[in-house]
Amino acid sequence: MNRVIKWMKKQNIPENSAILDIGTGNGVFLVELAKHGFKNLTGIDYSSGSIELTRNIVEEEGLTNIKVQEQDFLNPSAELKDFDVCIDKGTFDAISLSPEGRDAAKLQYLTSLRAVLKLQGHFVITSCNWTLEQLLQIFSSGFEFVQELPTPRFQFGGVTGNSVTALVFKRLS
Repeated sequence: MNRVIKWMKKQNIPENSAILDIGTGNGVFLVELAKHGFKNLTGIDYSSGSIELTRNIVEEEGLTNIKVQEQDFLNPSAELKDFDVCIDKGTFDAISLSPEGRDAAKLQYLTSLRAVLKLQGHFVITSCNWTLEQLLQIFSSGFEFVQELPTPRFQFGGVTGNSVTALVFKRLS
């Protein structure tokens, strides 16, 4: 979460940018974005329980600039569009590793992402299941790799690796 906010601040992402949190869960990332000055925030999740929890947290925090919607990202509504930044902290992992129809689900995820993210908009993904190389391959069509965000590193058996991968892409088509 902090690495993404730090990147957004360093890139001077305007505070009024339309930001979508894909798979918002409890909404804590949206709350942090709001606390850092971002004003146009939307979170979606397919779980009604998550959306209810997020609404309660947002209300408790007194935040009025956060919208939350119960939506399946693989079938987004027509109104869910024109985002400057889309952030995924594990939804792609869950969708792409589903035991049934995973290849079709990955393709649908890409289609949905193109539908909601503006041209030249940024997509920030954090994955604990896919490597840098794999994510570059998956998002090679229509997206340009911008940057790898720093993540914790570990060493085992003389090999150094990351426990998670965090990448930024820009939508080209």
